[in-house]
Amino acid sequence: MVIRASAEDYLESILVLREKLGKVKSVDVAKFMGFTKPTISIQMKQFRDNGYIIFDDKRYIYLTEKGEEIARRIHDRHQLLIKILMAIGVSEQQAYIDACKVEHNISEETFECIKAAFEKA
Repeated sequence: MVIRASAEDYLESILVLREKLGKVKSVDVAKFMGFTKPTISIQMKQFRDNGYIIFDDKRYIYLTEKGEEIARRIHDRHQLLIKILMAIGVSEQQAYIDACKVEHNISEETFECIKAAFEKA
């Protein structure tokens, strides 16, 4: 399964919700992302089939090591990009929106250079 930007957003949402709620169900992801439960259920089935998540017997969602790695990478990028954009004067709301767009499309090399430059400043 090729991980696309939308799939990265789903995995990041599971991570964020887990940190916020402790345990996550599909309905939580649906509410958080503004999608219907059937839409989320289809995506969660694909993630489970491809080894990104598992469900326990109560249907709580857990990221596998592979899913956690992707979610953490995207979340860390997102948070740093928001900080950088706000540091140069972008409003918090706009920084969040723009960081979402950039985080999926920037190369690892470019991101690491931006990160290093920001950390030096």
